[in-house]
Amino acid sequence: MGAGEQNRQSAHCVQGICGYLEGDEEGEEGEVRSTQVREWKEQGSKTFMCTGRPGWLTVSLRVGKYKKTHKNIMINLMDILEVDTKKQIVRVEPLVTMGQVTALLTSIGWTLPVLPELDDLTVGGLIMGTGIESSSHKYGLFQHICTAYELVLADGSFVRCTPSENSDLFYAVPWSCGTLGFLVAAEIRIIPAKKYVKLRFEPVRGLEAICAKFTHESQRQENHFVEGLLYSLDEAVIMTGVMTDEAEPSKLSSIGNYYKPWFFKHVENYLKTNREGLEYIPLRHYYHRHTRSIFWELQDIIPFGNNPIFRYLFGWMVPPKISLLKLTQGETLRKLYEQHHVVQDMLVPMKCLQQALHTFQNDIHVYPIWLCPFILPSQPGLVHPKGNEAELYIDIGAYGEPRVKHFEARSCMRQLEKFVRSVHGFQMLYADCYMNREEFWEMFDGSLYHKLREKLGCQDAFPEVYDKICKAARH
Repeated sequence: MGAGEQNRQSAHCVQGICGYLEGDEEGEEGEVRSTQVREWKEQGSKTFMCTGRPGWLTVSLRVGKYKKTHKNIMINLMDILEVDTKKQIVRVEPLVTMGQVTALLTSIGWTLPVLPELDDLTVGGLIMGTGIESSSHKYGLFQHICTAYELVLADGSFVRCTPSENSDLFYAVPWSCGTLGFLVAAEIRIIPAKKYVKLRFEPVRGLEAICAKFTHESQRQENHFVEGLLYSLDEAVIMTGVMTDEAEPSKLSSIGNYYKPWFFKHVENYLKTNREGLEYIPLRHYYHRHTRSIFWELQDIIPFGNNPIFRYLFGWMVPPKISLLKLTQGETLRKLYEQHHVVQDMLVPMKCLQQALHTFQNDIHVYPIWLCPFILPSQPGLVHPKGNEAELYIDIGAYGEPRVKHFEARSCMRQLEKFVRSVHGFQMLYADCYMNREEFWEMFDGSLYHKLREKLGCQDAFPEVYDKICKAARH
């Protein structure tokens, strides 16, 4: 498909959504859209708008009850529109998944600088929320590799924003969770890809040694990938990798094959045997190394899932889609899961890593813990460092059953959130958030966000981000 046809197709998609909001008359389909918007206006704009994508389809484990009360706007845009290798840009629609992106880009020798792990994560979710990967110490969060957003605003108008054009909106969109407008397309940087990741595994013992080693490797720009798995407070495996086209045949490791051990178990073997390792992993296998076991969540769903017999016979069937798990989960099970299970990513300055790991141990005691470094530029928006310079941060991911005595979800998580605020850290908004409104805006810088909501007339069209995601507001 030529670039001109691609652009015409994109323009048609955007025109369709603008028509949905404005109620233009383009035959029967335009009339349906017009009717739905008239209904929303006739109700006096008393209900907010949101995307019509069902809540169970999202990767977030949170259940969005607002879908039942808000005006659902259908935005079924799920295509990769254009790959421009000269400008090193890919232009995509919001429902394009990371699985789609890797399948196309790696096949033509390109990749995203930051390609978040799970196959079903969408571009829209990673922009309106956030995304991170083991290359983020070089490139930042997913938002930092985006060069342009195209949105439909509350009044139905279409706008394109970049760092130099409508820049306030460009910097305010990430983490806004769809409360400033509807994303219809994004342009994202791409970089040349290589066939393999040359990955080194190094077991480290002792918390001080773990923090020192991880900080050192995260500061080395020659490392394309840096990741740590913490198996206890004083035991970890730190992995560093570079892309390469050459591989030692004896050290090839196709870890993405369905019959292979789950990646976190494979890594743990280096800790148990107390040895370093070197493997050459096919690039796409590396990008989705935690997908088959949903990091380590699948061990709680299928305890025998890593058994060799199960892997050989049924490994091709896993993982189950998170959307399927949500769709089939009853209310009682959901509440039980909420009270006895933690899925959280906390972003804290690297200099606070040791203190943060002690806090995680005391408040929730969940292992393994995922450690992923990232550089946080000093830019406007909801999330930025305390000072005026870029700062190295770390994502601490805790997924599993808390082993702290007398765990109570609300009180324990509020204690953890309090610590994160105290060190000028941030909580990923896909997870359950227990802060009140004042605490939330202490964590996030709402100055630009609130300015734009007023300027763009969002107050009557979209809920505030706090009201959309925080448990204190949703219940």
